[in-house]
Amino acid sequence: MNEPMTPRERVEAALLGQSHDRVPFTVHLEKLPRGAVERELRNEGLCLVQRSPSVFHVETPRVVEEQTQQVDPDGVARIRTVWRTPVGVVTTAVQRVPVGPTPLDRQMGWTTWTAEFPFKGPADYGPLEFLIRDRCYTPNYEEFAAQDALVGGDAIMRAGIGYSPLQEIIYRIMGVERFAFEWAERRTRLLALYDALTDDRRKQYPIVAASPALITNYGGNVCPEVVGRDRFERYILPHYDEAADVFHAHGKLLGVHFDANVRALAPGIARSRIDYVEAFTPAPGSDMTVAEACAAWPDKALWIHFPSPLFLQSDLAIEETSRRFVREAAPCNRFLIGITEDMPSPRMLDGCRAILRALRAGA
Repeated sequence: MNEPMTPRERVEAALLGQSHDRVPFTVHLEKLPRGAVERELRNEGLCLVQRSPSVFHVETPRVVEEQTQQVDPDGVARIRTVWRTPVGVVTTAVQRVPVGPTPLDRQMGWTTWTAEFPFKGPADYGPLEFLIRDRCYTPNYEEFAAQDALVGGDAIMRAGIGYSPLQEIIYRIMGVERFAFEWAERRTRLLALYDALTDDRRKQYPIVAASPALITNYGGNVCPEVVGRDRFERYILPHYDEAADVFHAHGKLLGVHFDANVRALAPGIARSRIDYVEAFTPAPGSDMTVAEACAAWPDKALWIHFPSPLFLQSDLAIEETSRRFVREAAPCNRFLIGITEDMPSPRMLDGCRAILRALRAGA
């Protein structure tokens, strides 16, 4: 009799399109509290997804970075970062807040919101471009490999590149509103910043591709209502393809976190050379069903996020929804169910149990 697959083996086989015993179920490591119930879920086949440590270190030798932190009585931390470059100073501020109101939410972790973007106006283009071009990357393979050995078959380690250049500008540097103004009024200058980020990402590709990580996510969170199909296909998609070519030369897989409405982007995703679509959230969480996604991207693995609001349903309803997703994915054998976002804490553990029951029963 064949030995049962480990959770990690099951995930890797599904992503590679190889034979496996059942549909994998994954949860990001930080989304589950450590303890007996988490151990129970892993014993039943749950695979954790671990995204740290990074496979590279980054330094900025000609930029001085200063960081201060203030913690309010309610536990909310406000963190301010200052970068002092030879051509000017830029600052940013973030808030770390609990993922929810309950004690379990505070135990589970905190989420980060940007309170102040680095870009305030045209004077910031120069310092930001200097900061980006000053970044130097070196491998951190030993630490990553050591953690990989520790988690063994219980988890899959995943590397990350970060946002593609345009997404970095929108979500990390400017914010949506400021980006819209700059795109309309100073597009040439904005695209020079985009070019600097393009060169920066190209420094990362060979280091990450040569790392011990089999799978890597390249950003995501692409919102079609913000970027539109034309900007997506002209300024975002080519970066995924360029990176994918580097990764494929090393026998590695590249995926993207497409967690928003994706119907408008689906033709471009279909033409892309990425290997898997991760965090796809089926309707009612987005504007496409599992069946539509599998039909649109038949040559890619589909690694969905089980919609968090559905955890508020009964256990039986969660089981039936899990079975429906698997039926819609057939005959695709590159289908995975995952949890990439926060789950409603009162239903977290029972909901995960229900999904696992459905998958163990063959859905």
